[in-house]
Amino acid sequence: SDVFNILLQILDDGRLTDSHGRTVDFKNTVIIMTSNLGSQYLLEGITATGEIKPEAKTAVMRELRAHFRPEFLNRIDEIVLFKPLTLEEIKKIVDLQVGYIQERLKDRGITFILSEEAKEFIAKEGYDPVYGARPLKRYIQRKLETVLAKKIIAGEVPDGSHINIVVREGDLDFEIVPPVREELEAAVV
Repeated sequence: SDVFNILLQILDDGRLTDSHGRTVDFKNTVIIMTSNLGSQYLLEGITATGEIKPEAKTAVMRELRAHFRPEFLNRIDEIVLFKPLTLEEIKKIVDLQVGYIQERLKDRGITFILSEEAKEFIAKEGYDPVYGARPLKRYIQRKLETVLAKKIIAGEVPDGSHINIVVREGDLDFEIVPPVREELEAAVV
């Protein structure tokens, strides 16, 4: 309730005043608010071409009106409905997250490649349409980053190694290719 009153003050007056009389000007500010309200209708309300069905949009708007007071909704310039991510978009997120891990392993000369099957496996297992892409990041941390870290600490992945990450028996499998002696010496120098 207090948050909505503060937002009403910002959206109505374009400024916010605290209890000491200090004012913050929001007149040239874009405020973006997000919500998962009505997301269940969007999950089921997508056409084969990826468009939001009119009845899904109506259901989401009905849910918004039931949750927020009219004086709040009347101050919002635009409401944008987002479509659920596609498998291809999720795989791009996997690529980004994996890229961060690859970058951190560079100083040790360790490289890895995720097979297309492994990428799709991670995308399907880690993504939750209700919660979005955040569970995907946690899944990658748990199933890829933590496993790699434990293998490095245990000495299973020496510096300069290459790892092929594939799917085997319903889970990720790490095929470790240790460096040949010359590559190891070059990596150390």
